[in-house]
This record gives sequence, C-alpha cells and structure tokens, in this order.
Amino acid sequence: MIAAVGDTTYNVFALLHILSAMVAFAPAFVAPFVGARLTALPAAERSAVWGFFQANSRRVHGPALIVTGILGFGLSGMSEGVYALSKGWLLASIVIWIAMNGILHAVIVPAERALAGGDDSAKSRIDQSGALMALLLVVMLYLMVFKPGQ
Repeated sequence: MIAAVGDTTYNVFALLHILSAMVAFAPAFVAPFVGARLTALPAAERSAVWGFFQANSRRVHGPALIVTGILGFGLSGMSEGVYALSKGWLLASIVIWIAMNGILHAVIVPAERALAGGDDSAKSRIDQSGALMALLLVVMLYLMVFKPGQ
C-alpha cells in the first residue's frame, strides 16, 4: 500500500489530480471569450492565435487531461476499496474522461488546426465541442463531489 485516504501521499495525489484538471479545462472557459474577440482581427492574426491554441492543446491541455485521469486511477488504487473502480459513479467518471479525451483529441485539436490554417468554418466545431466539454466537466464534478450510490 502506498497510502491510505487522507495520508500525505494520497493528499498530494489529490492535489495534483485537481491541479491537472484545472490546467486541462482552462481553455474550455477561456477560448469562447478569446474566440469572440478574434472576429475583429485580420485573418492572419486570427490564424496565429488559433495556432497558439492548437499547440497548447497538444502540448499542455491534452496531456493534462490524460494525467488527470491517471492520477484519478492512482487515487482509486490508493483508497483500499473506499473508491473502488467498481463503484458506479467512478465507472461513469471513467467513461466521461474517455469521452472528453476523444472530444479534445479528435474534434477540438483538428478544428483548432483548421482555424490556424484559415478555415473559419471550423469555429462552430470549437464552440459545440467546447460547450460539450464544459457540460461533461459539470457532470464529472457532480460525480466526484456527490459520489451517487456510494
């Protein structure tokens, strides 16, 4: 056993789990505001900003989302059955995490790449998938806080 619920090691994992989630979901809250302001910029500048978003999604936010889930698995493993993977709320969280990774890597990153290349029609995919990611985050937070069926 590495740690029990409430031990220092467990708490460090929990802290890193929460911090990595904050890093992973920062763009879901920032991008809509920045994207709305980009319409006033010339096309070349818009493309540069979307290129920056796409690079950050691949290098920062995507890996942070993956690390968030891995740390969550670690927390479950350290809990000695308190948060067993067989719990419904935890299984639902895993499915949502997989869906979030799919949305980010299969929809958002390619749409950001398209926007960086000047394809403004990809903006609607960013808006829709960003809204879906925010909704999934709210559901995930509900599951993590209330642990229905625990």
